[in-house]
Amino acid sequence: MNEPTTSAGDFIADTVRADNENGTYSGRVQTRFPPEPNGYLHIGHAKAITADFGIAEQFSGTCNLRFDDTNPDTEETEYVESIIDDIEWLGFHPNQVFYASDYFESLYDWAEVLITKGLAYVDDQDQETIQLQRGGFGKPGVESPYRDRTAEENMELFRAMRAGEFADGAKVLRAKIDMQSENMQLRDPVMYRIRRGFHHRTGDTWVIYPTYDWAHGQSDALEGVTHSMCTLEFVTNRPLYDWYLNHLDLPYEKPQQLEFARLELTHTVTSKRKLRQLIDDGVVDGWDDPRMPTLQGLRRRGYPASAIRNFCAHIGINKTNSRHSLEELESFVRTELNRSSQRRMAVLRPLKLVIDNWPTEDGRTIEEVRDAGDQSPGITTWFEIANNPENADDGMRRVPFTGELWIESDDFAEVPPPKFFRLSVGREVRLRGAFLVTATEVVTDDQGEVVEVRATYDPASEGGNAPDGRKVKSTMHWVSATHGLDAEVRLYERLFSALVPGETTGDPLDDLTKNSVEVLAAKVEPALASGDDGVDPGQVVQFERIGYFAADPSHPMLFHRTVGLRDEWASLQKRS
Repeated sequence: MNEPTTSAGDFIADTVRADNENGTYSGRVQTRFPPEPNGYLHIGHAKAITADFGIAEQFSGTCNLRFDDTNPDTEETEYVESIIDDIEWLGFHPNQVFYASDYFESLYDWAEVLITKGLAYVDDQDQETIQLQRGGFGKPGVESPYRDRTAEENMELFRAMRAGEFADGAKVLRAKIDMQSENMQLRDPVMYRIRRGFHHRTGDTWVIYPTYDWAHGQSDALEGVTHSMCTLEFVTNRPLYDWYLNHLDLPYEKPQQLEFARLELTHTVTSKRKLRQLIDDGVVDGWDDPRMPTLQGLRRRGYPASAIRNFCAHIGINKTNSRHSLEELESFVRTELNRSSQRRMAVLRPLKLVIDNWPTEDGRTIEEVRDAGDQSPGITTWFEIANNPENADDGMRRVPFTGELWIESDDFAEVPPPKFFRLSVGREVRLRGAFLVTATEVVTDDQGEVVEVRATYDPASEGGNAPDGRKVKSTMHWVSATHGLDAEVRLYERLFSALVPGETTGDPLDDLTKNSVEVLAAKVEPALASGDDGVDPGQVVQFERIGYFAADPSHPMLFHRTVGLRDEWASLQKRS
C-alpha cells in the first residue's frame, strides 16, 4: 500500500500530455507554486507543492515559486523564509523565485489598458455597498452609479488613487464585465483597493494593491506559465481568469487554469485563521508545535519529507473533494521510519528493577551488599544490540547492563490480570538482548505503591536465551539505572477529537482535545545522548516497543512522539 507512485498527476497529466501532442505550448511545460506569505505552510499545501513540481518534473518542465504578496497587512518576511525552507525540506527546488510585487508596475499598466478600453472603472462606493449590489444566485446584481464614467475620468481618478490622494477604502477599481452574470465572479470584480500599509518588499511605494484575481493570472502570463494549477474552490474564478487574459496582449501563450481537489484530513484544521487563533489563545506553542498540521510542526514531530511526498503521490490528483484518514498518512510515516530509523531503548514511566544475585566489583552479590548496608549497582556488562533489524548495514551498538535497571511500570503487575505475560512475582521474562530474570518480591511506599521490584537472573541465559530451551512469553526493554540519562518525552493525542472538527457546532475549536500532550520524565540509554556520540537534532529513532520519537531540533534531550508502532490504518482497513 505504501509504495510511492511515479505519476505526478492524473487528469492534469493527461491534459499536459495532450497539450504537448497538439503543440499547444510548443512542448513547453511551466508551472508555479503561488503561496501567500501570511502564515506557515501546512499539510494541505504539500499536495499542491507535489502536484506543481511533480507535473513539471514529469514532463521535463520547470516550476517556479511565486509569492502572492498583494496584502501588506498580513504578509511578513518571516513567512517568506519559512515557505522557502519548507519547500526545500520537502525535496523540491524552484527554478526561480518570483513575487507578485515584482509585477506591480506591469499590473498597473495593464489596468490602465482596460480603463482605456472601457473595461474598468473607478467606483466610489464602500465595500459593503458593492457587496450588496452584487446580488446573489437567482438575485440580480445592481450596477454601480459610477459604472458609466468616461475612460478619461476613470484614468484621472485611478492615477489619483495611486498618488495617494484618497483615503483608504474611499475608491476601488472594478472590472466592467456583467452584473447579471450567473457566475458571481464576473459581476464587476474589484481589481484594486486603496490600502496604506508597509509592504515587506516595496515598503511605502504603493498605496493601491491588486486583488488576488487581478494579480494571479497576469503574473502567470508575465512569467510564461503554461498550466496554472489550483484547488477546486477556484473553479468559478476560471472564467474571470480567462476574461482578464483575453483582453490583454500577452508576452507568451495564454496560460490555462486547472483545478484539483484539495487535501483534507480527519482530526485536522488547516485554516490559517484558526491555526493562528490556536497560537494566540495559547493552545499550542507556535507554528512549529508538533501538534500543528504545519510542515514546520510535522517536521519537528519527526515526519519524514519522503513519507509526505509518497502519501501525496498515493492519493493522487482528482476532481472530487474527499477527506483522507489521518491514520493513512501516519501509515506512510510509520513505513518510512521502520525502514530508516535506528532502535534505542527508553523507559517512559520508570520503575526500579534490582537483580539481587547480580555480582558486584568485590565478588559479592547486590543482595549481599545491601544486607551489609552498602550500595552498588554491580558490575557493568556491555551487550551488542542491532541498531536496526531492518537494515544490517546500520550495524550494532553497545548497551550497558547493570544490576539496577529501569523498566516500564506497565511491564510489572503485582496482581497480574488475565493474559498478562509480562513481569510479576514468580514469573520469568526476557530482558531484551540480555538475560532472563524472575521477579521475587516488591518494595512499596507508605501508600502501598510499588517503587521497586526485586529479581534474580539466570547467568546461563546471556543474550536472552535459556540453555535448556525453556520458553518465556514476554520480552521487555530496559535501561541501566547507572548509565541511563534523563530525558523529557512528549506524547501527543489528536489536537481535535472530532473526525471533522466543527462539523456539529460550526467552530472547529469547540472540538479541541482537552489534554493533547503528556509530558514524561523518562530514562534513556546512553546512545540517546544529544551530540556527536548520540542523536542529531531532528533525528527520529524507534523507542523499542513504544513508537517513533524525534529529537527536538533546538532542545537537547527532548523527544516528541512521531507515531506509535501500531498501524492504525491497517486496522481500520480490516474493519471496513
